[in-house]
Amino acid sequence: MSAQGLAPRQAAYAVLSEVRAGKPFELALDRAVQRLPEPDRRLAHELAAGVLRSQTALDERLAPLVARGWASVAPELKDVLRLGAFQLGALDRVPAHAAVDTSVALAKSAGGDRAGGFVNAVLRRLSSSDGPDARVTGAEPRLAEDASHPPWLVERWLARFGPDETAALLRWNNTRPRLVLQPARAPQSELERRWRAAGIDVTPAPFGAGLITDRTRPGDLPGYREGAFIVQDPAQALLTWFADLPPDATVYDACAAPGGKTIALGRGTSRVIAADIARARVRRLAENLERAGSGREHAVVADAERPPVRPLDAVVLDAPCLGTGTFARHPDARWRVSPEALATLERRQHALLDAAATAVASGGLLVYSTCSLEPEENQRQVEAFLDRHPEFRREPNETFPAALTSPEGDLMILPQRHHMDGAFAARLRRAAMSARGSAP
Repeated sequence: MSAQGLAPRQAAYAVLSEVRAGKPFELALDRAVQRLPEPDRRLAHELAAGVLRSQTALDERLAPLVARGWASVAPELKDVLRLGAFQLGALDRVPAHAAVDTSVALAKSAGGDRAGGFVNAVLRRLSSSDGPDARVTGAEPRLAEDASHPPWLVERWLARFGPDETAALLRWNNTRPRLVLQPARAPQSELERRWRAAGIDVTPAPFGAGLITDRTRPGDLPGYREGAFIVQDPAQALLTWFADLPPDATVYDACAAPGGKTIALGRGTSRVIAADIARARVRRLAENLERAGSGREHAVVADAERPPVRPLDAVVLDAPCLGTGTFARHPDARWRVSPEALATLERRQHALLDAAATAVASGGLLVYSTCSLEPEENQRQVEAFLDRHPEFRREPNETFPAALTSPEGDLMILPQRHHMDGAFAARLRRAAMSARGSAP
């Protein structure tokens, strides 16, 4: 196998190794593929994301072929075997010998000739089995195992959505989403005209929230360097529409990095104070604002539990969450969620909401949002906040599409229904105080 054919496999293996060490998938991918040509970038992405999306099923196919048991295999060799098994089972365009040979080369790099021989033996047994999907199954489909999702989470979704919608959600999560671009310094109509003239295929995103393209590198598209557009899922663009902030508002964006939401808010308001607690994230935020912002956005380092602003017209809290609405875009995230993490985040959101409320002026608006599908982080969190803060009330956006709202009037986007990332948001209005200091 040539060094060229091995390079994307090496990159995919590097991504998996860094994800196991705790690095987010996108950061690991950017680092691993930066020197590869575009076809190799695409293959490396497909391999790494494919392994993460199908890990449970891959392990079930491989485990019976290891005499001493799957637990005896070193973690680095597990990733090599998964890469090989994914190519054998999911990529018809990759010949079996190429999948095996490149995996053996990776194994030798990781553990020497003995490791290479072990991987060779296991994958050749797999390639000579009854087919890529040969496995022992029960009479009923095993949604969590077959879709490589945590069983506890799938059980929750089954109870909430039922079997058909849960199966559709799992299918969505295991599909690579296409790139969606949002206007920044140029209107969407101009972007569409410019890209079509350059021979770039674009189609409108759901609900008109951006443009979808089959390209994978936004930096190569006309207008990127001038800040004409940003990369952002339709769900996040729709959040700005739902928030419906007045043009003269000064806004505090409490958890702003990496900045897509801030840029969208800045296009329609007077000023945005964009904060994040981590200096590295604020540097990235500032870079994105410099490239594509309107000049009305200002990045600061600040703890969302200690707002550094006087009470303002509007506060947007895009809270840290379990991220269960973004599994398609972040294939590694499913392996980091747990009931314990959900409970911890629920407490954190409680504290952040209470802190954000102190920065909302009389008559002002607090917009709370997550990219989660879990009720504890969404409607239940809002209901608990309203119980603690009777000076606030829900204020639905009456002009927003009813198909994207809950019965309470909150934004509620579900991937299996709306074909975009999942998202939740609530508009919470503080009562205006009378001259005597009490609500009218």
